[in-house]
Amino acid sequence: MTPGIVRGACACGRVRYEATLPSKWVGHCHCGNCRRSHGAGVVTYAGFEADQVRFVEGESELTEYRTDTDATRRFCRHCGSTISYAGPRWATELHLAVANLLDPLDREPTGHAYADRAPDWCPILDELARFGGETGVEPL
Repeated sequence: MTPGIVRGACACGRVRYEATLPSKWVGHCHCGNCRRSHGAGVVTYAGFEADQVRFVEGESELTEYRTDTDATRRFCRHCGSTISYAGPRWATELHLAVANLLDPLDREPTGHAYADRAPDWCPILDELARFGGETGVEPL
């Protein structure tokens, strides 16, 4: 591990990347788009400025999906691991799926986006800040 760098990889290892710390934020998302894309009740992302992320191997193995909200999800074309999310609301940021990071981050999650959309079968059980509404980041 290099100080100030977190490494990440997809499940099959074809895609490898590094992100230079500090991260901007870490949080959980409960929107339906994230849940369906990851096949999970909640997804944890770390936000970085896009120029802090560098693909060191296999960037050509990534494919993209453009969502109905004009966001771009990038994932490995071989194993399907979601690597990143970028959306028009965060024009300079790249959000990395924390589950694919190989090293510890510089911060813990601080809140839940779209908490009002968390499914009953995956309730929020912690005391972190909760946000929701149309934008997903309005205080609840």
